[in-house]
Amino acid sequence: MNPHPGRRALLGAALALAAAPAAEACSRAVYLGPEGQVMTGRTMDWLEDMESDLWLFPRGMRRDGAAGPASLTWTSRHGSVITSGYGAGTTDGMNERGLVANLLFLTSTEYPPAAGDTRPTLAVSAWGQYVLDSFATVAEAVAAMRAEAFRLVVVRTPNGLEATVHLSISDASGDSAIIQCLGGRLVIHHGRQFQVMTNDPPFDQQLALNAYWERRGGTVMLPGTNRADDRFVRASFYINAVRQTADPIEAAAAVLSVMRNVSVPRGITTPNQPNISSTIWLTVSDHKNLIYYFQDTASPGLVWVRLRELDFAPGAGVRKLALHGQKLLTGDQTSAFRPAEAFAFLPA
Repeated sequence: MNPHPGRRALLGAALALAAAPAAEACSRAVYLGPEGQVMTGRTMDWLEDMESDLWLFPRGMRRDGAAGPASLTWTSRHGSVITSGYGAGTTDGMNERGLVANLLFLTSTEYPPAAGDTRPTLAVSAWGQYVLDSFATVAEAVAAMRAEAFRLVVVRTPNGLEATVHLSISDASGDSAIIQCLGGRLVIHHGRQFQVMTNDPPFDQQLALNAYWERRGGTVMLPGTNRADDRFVRASFYINAVRQTADPIEAAAAVLSVMRNVSVPRGITTPNQPNISSTIWLTVSDHKNLIYYFQDTASPGLVWVRLRELDFAPGAGVRKLALHGQKLLTGDQTSAFRPAEAFAFLPA
């Protein structure tokens, strides 16, 4: 007797997850409040300190894809505030138009093969920054991604892991897209309904798993482990179950509470599963009011930056807000950025 179709989908997704190799974990969720109040929260779960700082990049910066002589080149059209990883890549951020980009690990990622491919190349360490530099909305970014005019190239992080990542983007209208590289080609899920992203299995299988739990009802039972599929289910339920408000402070607090619910407590590890890593920091991006919140989980405080008060004009210069080692830093840090030389993207 064949199992029920819904159970077959759930079983297939579960088996795919069980077979996936280890990688670091993160979670992302988009809050769609009344009166255009949109916020994106994300966690960064990692095996070690990434020495993250905040950076301000102005318009007019000349960039390249850090992937050899055939690298993609561009000039930034929009200024942005981003969180760096190892001072060598853009892991998260928001631009001055309210577009947000988040890079998360996906071990089932398979980048396009190099053989016979003459397209310009882009190291994944620069992928998120390319999107923030180039586009104002999710629709613009998706249209460019669908053209597949460049080839993504893997890099290795300083701890030796291959950066097999997928990208989520969201904008001030509440539009979202999940962009994954599977079987050597981009797979894009585009729509306001795609509020949540975690890690493996691929997104279509995550949706199947979540559909099962939606039938159970979030007030009856929710899966509680640190696994990516369980975090996906909890984030999907809570991001819509928390108080929906147009008040930006209450909305930010609601999103922070959801992201803490899907965080992994500090010091928690799972034997034989290095993919279960502690949450080292989290961010909340207020698309409507252009406020970027950051919290180091080793710190009792929260810092934030008001993008509307920053100078993104061409020639204004790159600036940095040093967070690494500043455990007691708290509050509004908009005026605390200092001139700095832009980091080089981790090369392919």
